[in-house]
Amino acid sequence: MWKKSAPPPESAEVPDPARPPGGPSGARRVLTAFDHPFGTAVVVTFGVLFSIVMGLAIGSLSTILIYITLALFVAIGLDPVVRRLERGGVARPWGITIVFGSFALLLVVIVVFVLPPVIRQLIEFAKTIPQAITDLESSDWYAGIEADYGDVIGNALDQLKTFLSDPTTIANLGGGLLAFTIGLTTAISGGLIVVVLSLYFLGSLQPMKNAMYQLAPARNRAKFSELTDRITDSMGGYLMGMVVLASMNAVVATVLHLLLGLPFPALMGLMAFLITLIPLIGSVLYWITATVIALFTSPVTALIFAICYLIYIQIEAYVLTPRVMNRTISVPGALVVIGALVGGTLLGLLGALVAIPVTAAILLIIKEVFIPRQDAKT
Repeated sequence: MWKKSAPPPESAEVPDPARPPGGPSGARRVLTAFDHPFGTAVVVTFGVLFSIVMGLAIGSLSTILIYITLALFVAIGLDPVVRRLERGGVARPWGITIVFGSFALLLVVIVVFVLPPVIRQLIEFAKTIPQAITDLESSDWYAGIEADYGDVIGNALDQLKTFLSDPTTIANLGGGLLAFTIGLTTAISGGLIVVVLSLYFLGSLQPMKNAMYQLAPARNRAKFSELTDRITDSMGGYLMGMVVLASMNAVVATVLHLLLGLPFPALMGLMAFLITLIPLIGSVLYWITATVIALFTSPVTALIFAICYLIYIQIEAYVLTPRVMNRTISVPGALVVIGALVGGTLLGLLGALVAIPVTAAILLIIKEVFIPRQDAKT
């Protein structure tokens, strides 16, 4: 005997063929939004305006953000020195005082003993360029080159000398000197801000890191803290290593100029320090620049300088750099060049300096976090 099936309960919902199964989907929510075009337009407009305002605010605060970033990198770079003093039994506040006291003493020495001759030699260098070109054109070495290459080099040097002797050029250089003075004043004030911020960051670096650790889930907090410590240690070692290597380049360049009788030793030493802060290519770039400048004094002396400095570059590459950079994360050469170009384009010399530790940190995160997660997906 057939049994009559029970009717469906009244609470059962009859499926709506217009609604996709599984509840409202993202596409249905989008369609619902288009049912209220005015409200959607208002929300989108306010979102765009907010993005524009935030972009303008970040652009206005770009200088302050650069100061903060630089101060943070300085604090990270000085932290290994402070911790080494701590391991020697010095309390951290006293370690910070010793480090910044040494930095202040070094700054006073630079301002009193290095900056005056650099400025004087820079002015002399600008004045002697036309005469140096004339002396070069009258040399036997230049006559041999001109015989081989025609008047191309001669015409170029004559145009350069005419350009430097033009009163308009002198006026432009005067305006540039004024702009340089204003920029130097801004740099000094910015440097004081960076020093003060670095002092605060260095004193509170560990509490800042501990607060950042709390942002990670509890199960990943140990790994996150270990990875952060490795990144900061690597950055600190790299930044201090670059400063040490640049200082060595400056000393070698200054000594070579003094021994060989080349002009402007203090100016060329400062130039060596600034240029060799550029990773990987800084030493070669200074070698080419200094050799070309030395040609105006004496081709033979320039050749001796080029050979001596090239020998130092090899010693630095194969002996000094491995010892100084032994605590940093290795970065492939191609990524070093790319990172330096990108950082230099965005932030100049500062960007080129900090681009390499940032690249190393990204590589470490990829190696320690991303790749293990991908390997776990089987």
